[in-house]
Amino acid sequence: MKEKSSFLKGIKAGLPICFGYFSVAFAFGIFALTSGLSAVQAWLISATNVTSAGQLAAVPIMVSGGTLFEMAATQFMINLRYALMSVSLSQKIDSSFRLKDKLITAFMVTDEVFAVASSQEGEVDKKFMYGLILTPYIGWSAGTITGAVAGNVLPDIVISSLGIAIFAMFIAIVVPAAREDGKTLICVVIAIALSLAFHFIPLLKQVPGGFVIIICAVTASAVATLLFPISNGKGESTS
Repeated sequence: MKEKSSFLKGIKAGLPICFGYFSVAFAFGIFALTSGLSAVQAWLISATNVTSAGQLAAVPIMVSGGTLFEMAATQFMINLRYALMSVSLSQKIDSSFRLKDKLITAFMVTDEVFAVASSQEGEVDKKFMYGLILTPYIGWSAGTITGAVAGNVLPDIVISSLGIAIFAMFIAIVVPAAREDGKTLICVVIAIALSLAFHFIPLLKQVPGGFVIIICAVTASAVATLLFPISNGKGESTS
């Protein structure tokens, strides 16, 4: 009963992500179709990859006949942050996880899944994680095939609007936590400041987008760790 309750709790936590992913994947499906891919090809990309920025970058490489090295380098830069998220999340999971469970859940470690899992109190078990990743995966896959089938029916302005849905969804996850905890707010402000620096300073603008995300996240986290060390319960602080 407890395992079932944990699974349902994960399903519930993943539903907002599912709905957000559906809209973003819908736009990706349309983009893939108009770029020259078939509906089945678009769906297969989303069924085997869950990375909005990575997939959007991959489609032009595919249709232009780019090399495997170009594809690998692009995906490495864009998605390297997921490796850092997975390392962090590995400290959050409990002993119920076996190797196969880690491999399955690692496939669905996205920004939003990571944020929701990390915000849970205490450790998370595998049933919760399976529930958490199930609905977003369904939303991502279903949204892609729906968008691909819809084709060019929707106006361009609607398609462009759907492209910012993933950013709005992540903001909706971060803002409440930042409002409740001043330390989290400071960490977010540091990340924003760094992101703006990479966007407006000419020299920093040359850094690939994937690495910008990594640098901002790691730096903001490191500074927050130094400013607000966590007590180990014995009057000492750990970094």
